[in-house]
Amino acid sequence: MSLVRLLCALIVSFVLAGQIVKPVYAADLASALTRFAADDFTETATAIDEIVATQAPQAEPILSALGNARLFVDMATKKVYWRTAAGVVHDALTGEPVATPPAPLSTVRVNNRLRRVLSNAIGALTLMAPEPERRRQVADAIFRSRDETALPVLEEALKAERIPAIARVFQQARASILLTAPASTKEQRIEAINVLRDRADMGAIAALRSLDAKSDAETKELAATAVTAIEGRLRIVGYVQNVWFGLSLGSVLLLAAIGLAITFGVMGVINMAHGEMVMLGAYTTFMVQEFLRANAPHLLEMSLTISLPLAFLVTGLIGIAIERGVIRFLYGRPLETLLATWGISLILQQSIRTAFGPTNREVSSPSYMSGAFDVLGVSVTWGRLWIIVFTMIVFFMLLMALKHTSMGLHMRAVTQNRRMASSMGIRTPWVDAMTFGLGSGLAGIAGVALSQIDNVSPNLGQSYIIDSFMVVVFGGVGNLWGTLVSAFALGIANKFLEPLAGAVLAKILILVLLILFIQKRPRGLFALKGRAVEA
Repeated sequence: MSLVRLLCALIVSFVLAGQIVKPVYAADLASALTRFAADDFTETATAIDEIVATQAPQAEPILSALGNARLFVDMATKKVYWRTAAGVVHDALTGEPVATPPAPLSTVRVNNRLRRVLSNAIGALTLMAPEPERRRQVADAIFRSRDETALPVLEEALKAERIPAIARVFQQARASILLTAPASTKEQRIEAINVLRDRADMGAIAALRSLDAKSDAETKELAATAVTAIEGRLRIVGYVQNVWFGLSLGSVLLLAAIGLAITFGVMGVINMAHGEMVMLGAYTTFMVQEFLRANAPHLLEMSLTISLPLAFLVTGLIGIAIERGVIRFLYGRPLETLLATWGISLILQQSIRTAFGPTNREVSSPSYMSGAFDVLGVSVTWGRLWIIVFTMIVFFMLLMALKHTSMGLHMRAVTQNRRMASSMGIRTPWVDAMTFGLGSGLAGIAGVALSQIDNVSPNLGQSYIIDSFMVVVFGGVGNLWGTLVSAFALGIANKFLEPLAGAVLAKILILVLLILFIQKRPRGLFALKGRAVEA
């Protein structure tokens, strides 16, 4: 019987609590809303603070309407209304839509100072939003603004936050406020310095340097030490980031140059149309995606998987046609071969412009190539990471094919001594055609990958042809390991030089260094060995 009485008492207490809280809550909001009728900026600022303090569900739409000039006051009754973007008028106190709003209504005015207050107030309200990413964005905004008025709400949100990563951002935002707030104690500022030291980014440095000038010498020294430690860490992170960007660029160069290394090494042909094979691979990806969007949208996520063999086949067949139709008549005449392949590149570019137009074409990325993640402070994009992985897979598959297949054996034999290979019964014209087709097919695969990080346009291949030749010459003509090392070396060197000299001057410096290197080692890093090569 006592248990029944206890349950009844609890139910009655909850009901009474609801009846007590609700009128007080409404009364607080009502008193805040009446301040808008004063048509005074100071009263409006006070009303904004009081509305945030109520934590009412209609607080955010009221403040948003105020910022968008959609908050109105009926001067006769002092009642406040807001209008949505769709034109529906709501009672600000109850949040209920109003069928026939009174007229006339006066718009509540705001100035630039109030807009800043509004921005912080809406940010404070959204700290309690159900979406974690939204809470993180608002906390980052408070961290940058260091608005002291958001501190009480931020501390309440911090107590309620259950996701450690979001709570850490809340703590950092709180630390940035405490560090600059005149009312903060010495202990609070020291705690804030330690929190910002752990954040270790440029935002933390800016917050530490804005330390209140009235702080004591010990606190200032701790802040200066933290800034020095963060700058040292950022330098290391910058070096690591440059290495990562260099590896990313190197993988792109390797992917674009690996097919050229084969054709140049086996056939000695300077193929100026190699960049257009890359471009055709990218347009093959575009065509596959367009077909899937129209006929099988559920397969769009697999568009790259479908595009890879198709791009290899399309560009490989075009490469064989070019070799059989033009290049085989020009062996031993390098200048004529260069001019012929350059003419073919112009024909292919103009054909694509005629068929698809000169503008860029959109190629979507699958979900597994979207987004990024942080590793030791370095932002790693999934798209670049997958391209590096894909490049290494292609490289080692090609290496295995050259070492463990008869076609690979014939190609290596022709590379080392064409006359001896021909005398041993190897059909060198067939090897030439298959080699050119293989190199073109690999360029097409490169185009599939590059469609994810570059503009798909008729000029896509021109961005990589010169760099590809530099990679091949620097690594050693026809040597795949040399191509691998030179691609990554040139990519990393380029990314370390860019911050110092700029993107254009960095490429010029690398070209000059490469010329000087070739003067000392004409055969590149890894020279091929063989009687014909060494002769």
